[in-house]
Amino acid sequence: MALSVALVILLGLFLLNVPIAFALIISSVVYVLFNDGYSSEILVQRMIGGLESVPLLAIIFFITAGILMNYTGITSRMLRFAQMITKRLPGSLAQVNVVLSTLMGGLSGSNIADAAMQSKILVPEMEKRGYSRAFSTALTAGTSLITPIIPPGIALILYGFIGNVSIGSMFLAGIVPGAILCISFMVYVHFYAKKHNIETEKQEKTTLKDFLLTSKDAFLALLLPIIIIGGIRFGIFSATEAGVIAVFYALFLGLIVYREMKLSQLISALIETVHTAASILVIIAAGTAFAWVLTLEQVPQRMTMLMTEYVSSPMTFFLVVLVFLLIIGMFIEGNVTIIILTPLFMPMLLQYGIDPVHFGIFFIVCISIGTLTPPLGTVMYTTCSITNTKVEKFVVASLPFLILLVVVALLIAFIPSLSMWMPNTF
Repeated sequence: MALSVALVILLGLFLLNVPIAFALIISSVVYVLFNDGYSSEILVQRMIGGLESVPLLAIIFFITAGILMNYTGITSRMLRFAQMITKRLPGSLAQVNVVLSTLMGGLSGSNIADAAMQSKILVPEMEKRGYSRAFSTALTAGTSLITPIIPPGIALILYGFIGNVSIGSMFLAGIVPGAILCISFMVYVHFYAKKHNIETEKQEKTTLKDFLLTSKDAFLALLLPIIIIGGIRFGIFSATEAGVIAVFYALFLGLIVYREMKLSQLISALIETVHTAASILVIIAAGTAFAWVLTLEQVPQRMTMLMTEYVSSPMTFFLVVLVFLLIIGMFIEGNVTIIILTPLFMPMLLQYGIDPVHFGIFFIVCISIGTLTPPLGTVMYTTCSITNTKVEKFVVASLPFLILLVVVALLIAFIPSLSMWMPNTF
């Protein structure tokens, strides 16, 4: 009875557009009030306990490092590098959009930060080159979904923490699927540019001197994900310590090597970090409390029994989960989905013999798709608000990208080696 009332209230708050964190907290409080066996103090303890974790510090540090990238000159150098390697491709600026998302995914770890940054920098320039605003915005939003599965994606850290899965293995598992997404978007942009005759004229070849100069500027930034992954896999430091190294590395490049960061910019970056981190941590605390409620009611065990009773094979399980997550993603923010659903899925994975690392990459791709769809797509609203694009035009323009994302999600599900080859090899 208490759980039913809490779920009804949660759904009602969602429909009223109450912020996700507060909706989860209120529904959890209602559950405790209807249940005489627990006091409100326990709920507060659960929320605070959900944040008392060293692995969660990795999220804070990588958020800080990603924000510092925009103030230290790293982003501009990565942009020039992406422009150089896509210069002679049809739709070169749109190709830059795809490549930059992939490169910045290894630095920022946040798809919303990536989408916001590229909406400001690239969309206006794409419009000048002949792309429609809706296409430019949809491409920017779609390519930002590469970021969560490219290390050090925040979603990878969160899933690893909640599911008790190796974060280092999650980092490695995301590399090949991230590359596949990048190539898929680049192929689509190639044919789109050819069809609409945009940026199809031949460009001058890049000289060796220009290549070396641009590569030299980007080389130090490109070293960061290599240092992070290599250090974790060889046991030199943990994922949390890697986050600290990423922050110091960004400061080293900005203050000493590139010398583009001022003290006022450092203060602005830290303030932006606090705002971003606080919004995520509130959601994690609220999600932890609600996940505790679900565990008390043995919802994970009941769902596992129900699923195994009606779904016999792992392949069917993946299809059912895909449809379920696409629907859930339309209404619930990605980090909240990870916090609530990861404990529910873990017992099921054991029943079907699915590796948690393999499932984690599939899981993150599926919930990321929901950020592009109404009614609550966070990336959709972020990019549309920055570029002043109507949501209905965005939805139409984003359909090809949604199809590509679903196809890649199915490839990840049915070909485990795509995500498991690197963790198994290294």
